[in-house]
Amino acid sequence: MAERVTIARPYARAAFEQAVEDGALEQWSQLLERAAAAISDPDARMAVADPRIDAGEVADVVIAVSGESAGEHGANFIRLLAEQHRLDLLPEIAGLFAMYRAEQERTIDVEVQSAFELDDAAKSKLAAALRDRLGRDVRLHCEIDQELIGGVIVRAGDLVMDGSVRDRLAQLADNITA
Repeated sequence: MAERVTIARPYARAAFEQAVEDGALEQWSQLLERAAAAISDPDARMAVADPRIDAGEVADVVIAVSGESAGEHGANFIRLLAEQHRLDLLPEIAGLFAMYRAEQERTIDVEVQSAFELDDAAKSKLAAALRDRLGRDVRLHCEIDQELIGGVIVRAGDLVMDGSVRDRLAQLADNITA
């Protein structure tokens, strides 16, 4: 996995620099996300790996499925990946591009698991606290996990804050048995 990301990094960086130059970060994001989704299909993976299928034809299909949201530069980027036999790296390229974009825009996606649905006031308060702590605009993605019993688990990049009742009970059990 790490090797794939290492190989994908220069492509992602080049795509990001072109998107910034074009002023088209959103369009490139859409292109890369759609192309990555298209390539993730098992039939598409087989076509990419099949040496009998022309790389240009595969690129044209990926471009058609992805839409032409990034214009000529985006289409040329997909063709380059096909020529270099790197279309299978599109999921990693899209992920790195999203990371570069978030850094540029000073935003972060935060996953929040809670035992119960959070109301708008709780979401606003949590987002404000995370914005202060992380120094970025926060986009919350909330989901319910009733196994938490109560509290929340917050994941922001590598940062994980577990304030769930389940975690506290586990710590209490460890302390009792130790």
